[in-house]
Amino acid sequence: MLATLPCTRAEADAAALMDEPFPGFDPAPTLAAAEDGESWELRLYFEGEADPDMLAAFQALAPSSGLAPLVGPVPDLDWVTLSQAGLEPVSIGRFHVHTGERAGSARPGQWPIRIDAGLAFGTGQHATTAGCVAMATRLSRVAAKRNVLDVGTGSGLLAFAAHKLFPQARLTAADLDPVAVKVAVENARLNAVPLGRGRGAIALLPAPGVEHPLIGARAPYDLVFANILAGPLVALAPSLSAVVARGGHLILAGLLQPQAAKVIAAYRAQGLRLVDRSPRAEWPVLLFRKEKPANRRAAMRGARRETAGRGWQIDSL
Repeated sequence: MLATLPCTRAEADAAALMDEPFPGFDPAPTLAAAEDGESWELRLYFEGEADPDMLAAFQALAPSSGLAPLVGPVPDLDWVTLSQAGLEPVSIGRFHVHTGERAGSARPGQWPIRIDAGLAFGTGQHATTAGCVAMATRLSRVAAKRNVLDVGTGSGLLAFAAHKLFPQARLTAADLDPVAVKVAVENARLNAVPLGRGRGAIALLPAPGVEHPLIGARAPYDLVFANILAGPLVALAPSLSAVVARGGHLILAGLLQPQAAKVIAAYRAQGLRLVDRSPRAEWPVLLFRKEKPANRRAAMRGARRETAGRGWQIDSL
């Protein structure tokens, strides 16, 4: 089911900063904000009948509307496909990211990556994805990475970019959503990216955070991506930090500017040092470096503790 409510931009931003806007509801509803031209709207996705207390809490997030939420079934449409179908090609430094419908033309020396519309996020259009690719490109000019992990891979774009930047690396990409993994597998086929467990190939896995035997066995990683959401980034700080190798780097994205201080504090508390930050005003990308050795066992214990019963939707943007 879907409940909608008009709101202001300030109310939408405030809602995005809330870690648990609806505590106590199981399964937890999913809160989102959408912009349509000059107007904003809050959207609440939930299962079953609408709980009056939940709707009251939802209405309280947008006092400016003065309206009761509009409740109805979720339209039976592939919203991700519809939103991506008309996307223009994007140039991200050395990469030319495009869909099958709109291939465009890569500049001389650019690497094309085709990401077709599908039931997963991560097309290169969003500032977080583009910022992660740009950050990894800068790292590639300094030193090669040999063991790379992409947490919340979505469409697989960051893993494919890492494959181009570090062709001899062993790559692992995971997503909480098994459908996203299937989409990433298909996108790998479209881009002739080899799948497998050897060097120069990508192992694609369904996994929450780093909770998977293969992820643990392959740790530590000298480069980890996590382009997800601020709440999961904070909660996953112990396990994500634990799988980064000494001297390795961690690229975090999916957070809004007002959420950055909380995310930075969570990773500094794990002994990581912030060494770079993208200048993007609304969607910062954070680069950390680890100064102490990794701890695989602590990472696996932390992953099981962090993901147990939370029901996160770790979506790549």
